[in-house]
Amino acid sequence: MKYLGIDYGSKRMGVAISDERGVIAFPRMVLPNDAALMRALARLITDEKVGHVVVGDARALSGAENPVTQEADAFAESLARESGVPLSRAFEAWSSIEASRYAPEGKGHDDAAAAAIILQRFLDVRARA
Repeated sequence: MKYLGIDYGSKRMGVAISDERGVIAFPRMVLPNDAALMRALARLITDEKVGHVVVGDARALSGAENPVTQEADAFAESLARESGVPLSRAFEAWSSIEASRYAPEGKGHDDAAAAAIILQRFLDVRARA
């Protein structure tokens, strides 16, 4: 089964997708967080035959809410409702910093790479369970 990973951002979303077996996550794209976002994600879920969506849990390391937590939670609930595809939340702390470590010289942060890190963490934990 394919998995779709999302790194939520108030301005843009990083998107990653897994291989057919749900073992390896790959950065896919960055989408603007605008009125067309849900349509674009729904199209991607259908076109790629995604069976499960994973959205990064936008909380601090302590588990406390941060400025985008409620917004990210509302997005995840809306996406689950509109797509009809099962959705899980995954630990995302430090994913952006980790993604920037692997970025090409001078590129900096890549939201799609952060989404791939979030998704890969989820897939790795699922594989061990």
